Amino acid sequence: MSRPLGTAQAPPEEAARAEAVLARLQLLVTRKLDGLLQGDYVGLLPGPGTEAGESREYRPGDDVRRMDWPVTARTTLPHVRRTVADRELETWMAIDLSASLDFGTAKWLKRDLVIAAATAVTHLTARGGNRIGAVVGTGSAVPESNSLRGLFKRRAATAAGTDAPGPSVVRMPARPGRKEAQGLLRAIARTRIRPGRTDLGALIDLLNRPPRRRGVAVIISDFLAPAENWSRPVRKLGVRHDVLAIEVVDPRELELPDVGVLTLTDPESGELHEVQTADPALRERYAAAAGEQRATIARALRAAGASHLRLRTDTDWLLDIVRFVAAQRHARTRGTTR
Repeated sequence: MSRPLGTAQAPPEEAARAEAVLARLQLLVTRKLDGLLQGDYVGLLPGPGTEAGESREYRPGDDVRRMDWPVTARTTLPHVRRTVADRELETWMAIDLSASLDFGTAKWLKRDLVIAAATAVTHLTARGGNRIGAVVGTGSAVPESNSLRGLFKRRAATAAGTDAPGPSVVRMPARPGRKEAQGLLRAIARTRIRPGRTDLGALIDLLNRPPRRRGVAVIISDFLAPAENWSRPVRKLGVRHDVLAIEVVDPRELELPDVGVLTLTDPESGELHEVQTADPALRERYAAAAGEQRATIARALRAAGASHLRLRTDTDWLLDIVRFVAAQRHARTRGTTR
């Protein structure tokens, strides 16, 4: 079971790269999002707020969790209670930095896209006294393997001290202010990715403990773990909070290129696999399996009541975020105005 402990810092060269990537991302976010998403109190996941307001008749698309049952009983017509935005919102991020995130074949590594998403969330919510915190999960040790290669790798890593057991989950408390938000992002960017896979379900469960006032919960991951391992914690989280799931995808996870024999390395176990990509039937089966996997992820998130944003390493992720926020704002407005 993972335990909240101190952060595992990346080596100096990785830390320097993380700082450079973070500085570039913050510049992009500040320039583009501020220019494209002007308005009053904009957030990445605009919510209806938590302060009770007046009631109005129910319209298709309204959240049934906001039904005003006393007014409904008196008028015999379904009513929902409008709410006023809470200006001191608390946002928590569950950030998955498993070894599978240290991969990328396009403009960005998946890890960089995770940092980009965290930067956008922080930039759009850490204003007006809002508090933002995070729990970061990463592999804690060299994974077990029955092969001699795995045994020698574990021994070598232990002798070098590079993959010694360490914290698998880092908890960063929620604090207000831009300076604290910048420190949070630097700590996330410097977190070392270790071999192995984060228990995504346990990581999400940490956002439920201890119980917090209603707010926003953001899950950033590639969601490659089986859906049954994390879908129930997401549903539980959605009972009390507005949940946003940000899925990070690389194009090679969706389809294989025709490049002949391709040697692949499992980033979580270190095992090597040779694949003959010239076989069209193999490429078709791979694409079909990948499509079904992503459809399963989308269905599980939709069933949990979470908003779903997919970011790809080969597209303009900032534009994808802008479109998502605009769609969320339009949907909220359409549901509360005539």
